Amino acid sequence: GLLPPVPLPHRMWAGGQIDLRGRFHLGDLVTRHSTVRDVVLKTGRSGALCFVTVDHVFTGPQGLVLQDRQDIVYRAPRHPDQPAPVIPQASVAQWSYSVMAGPVLLFRYSAITFNGHRIHYDRDHAIKAEGYAGLVVHGPLQATMMLEFAASLHGAPPDTFEYRGISPLIDGAAFTVNAAERPDGLHLWTAAEDGRLCMEAQAAWK
Repeated sequence: GLLPPVPLPHRMWAGGQIDLRGRFHLGDLVTRHSTVRDVVLKTGRSGALCFVTVDHVFTGPQGLVLQDRQDIVYRAPRHPDQPAPVIPQASVAQWSYSVMAGPVLLFRYSAITFNGHRIHYDRDHAIKAEGYAGLVVHGPLQATMMLEFAASLHGAPPDTFEYRGISPLIDGAAFTVNAAERPDGLHLWTAAEDGRLCMEAQAAWK
């Protein structure tokens, strides 16, 4: 496969950035060129971490269409006695809507994105093997919802969309997709039912 053989068992989607340079058209022959740009080993409060940056470049008949940077982090198993990190609460939104995070939604997104990571559909594995409180809502699913929300609010998809994960979002409850205008663009975020910040993003238009 493309990703390097990292000797750490738990993989998470840390964030990424999308730069839209053109448009895809029905019938286009599209080529994706993928490159592992960087691999960095670090030690954090949770132990050993490995950050992997992957670049995807999409071209069509008219040339470059989209650049997609993906930031992936691998970590060691969390120790039971390790204190939980302090997660910030989400701010007040100008615009917001609610989504029910259920297993059917997660299974469908895993299927259409060919994502076989078991934390999104195997509840026993997510809880017992990886230490989550339930099924984990995909980071890219949250990013997709924020990107679509930004496009609907501004009437066009953003030219640049950068996002990063803050804390895991677990299924079984509603979460919100939120947005607020800023001088440099649109700030977006997802929040759990208890108000905990889960993912944030920045969308900008030229």
